[in-house]
Amino acid sequence: MQNYLTPNFSFAPVIPDRALGSRLWDTEGKEYIDWAGGIAVNALGHCHPELVKTLTEQAQKMWHVSNIYTTLPAQDLARKLVEHTFADKVFFCNSGAEANEAALKLARKYARDHYGPEKCEIIACINGFHGRTLFTVSVGGQPKYSQDFAPLPPAITHIPFNDISALEVAVSERTCAVIIEPVQGESGVLPAEREFLQTARRLCNRHHALLILDEVQTGMGRSGKLFAYEHYGIVPDILSSAKALGCGFPIGAMLTTDKIAPSFGPGTHGSTFGGNPLACAVGSRAFDLIHNEATYRNIEKQSEKLQTGLAELGKETGLFQTVRGKGLLIGCVLAEGYENQAAVLTQVALKHGLMVLVAGSNVLRLAPSLLLNNEDVEEGLIRLRAAMTDFLSGH
Repeated sequence: MQNYLTPNFSFAPVIPDRALGSRLWDTEGKEYIDWAGGIAVNALGHCHPELVKTLTEQAQKMWHVSNIYTTLPAQDLARKLVEHTFADKVFFCNSGAEANEAALKLARKYARDHYGPEKCEIIACINGFHGRTLFTVSVGGQPKYSQDFAPLPPAITHIPFNDISALEVAVSERTCAVIIEPVQGESGVLPAEREFLQTARRLCNRHHALLILDEVQTGMGRSGKLFAYEHYGIVPDILSSAKALGCGFPIGAMLTTDKIAPSFGPGTHGSTFGGNPLACAVGSRAFDLIHNEATYRNIEKQSEKLQTGLAELGKETGLFQTVRGKGLLIGCVLAEGYENQAAVLTQVALKHGLMVLVAGSNVLRLAPSLLLNNEDVEEGLIRLRAAMTDFLSGH
């Protein structure tokens, strides 16, 4: 098939055509089990009937209105996010990159408003990932994503992830914000250590800096709680969310407090499509389906079942050295001798009817539906075993 899109993506050799739950079919009719979840987006699987119903109903009422106005769907979703988190106010946008862009801009604006222009430094982690805008890719700490777009925004310092000593040295009175992913998703599904995040919170308090948690990938139930910060005994000042927030419909959100929000006064920041009624209506219904005990119990159950099965496959084949993660964000670290082969393994898995992801070059990443059932776990493990055997025979 002729490709009319720019070459910044390397497309898989199949074209998805339709999907339901954790199953997907391509244009040739071949079935796949989806453990990729649209990169942690499809938290309720594909085409959840309640979301289809909600989208259809809203589509018959109103699609878009200028952000001169607010809407009931936007206020409804924002209310739910506020009532169930640390936050008092929500800014809606279209993606995780935009949510992080807003978070970083707000942090700099707040520091300028209260402490002056010299308090502008952002502390971030090496191998972080916060989006693809120039600002967020600079903060991300992966030169491969930013170096071709220099000159980059200044006053950004990177430290090793989970390095408490480096964090203590880096944060100063010049720091306006520290931004951390509770689990570094793109760089290997690496959970933050409890003391690392708690130290970040203490240092931000001491130096009047803001703690930003990037929960674009870990938020909305992915970790087994609504947001992953709940595992760590801390509260951020700003939080970014996207991906599972709309379960496939594009939406992002930045959450913050009444103390900080006033720095985003009228005209300081905006988004033409932010708060779109279609996105917010879907997000509000998705919130209800995710944030309930039955879903959280299923996440815990299937996470345990999946990680146990993956560990057994790793031991049986010698292909995985470690299985790690939180909830249903799981990384399988390839064993010594198979470094940098994760992408090859995903291609083999696809041939066996299983959709999985990579996290860096050495980790197989899984981010399936939070409603994943026993059948799709068991059948997926069978297909993964076949793919691993196939991979090893050709290695």
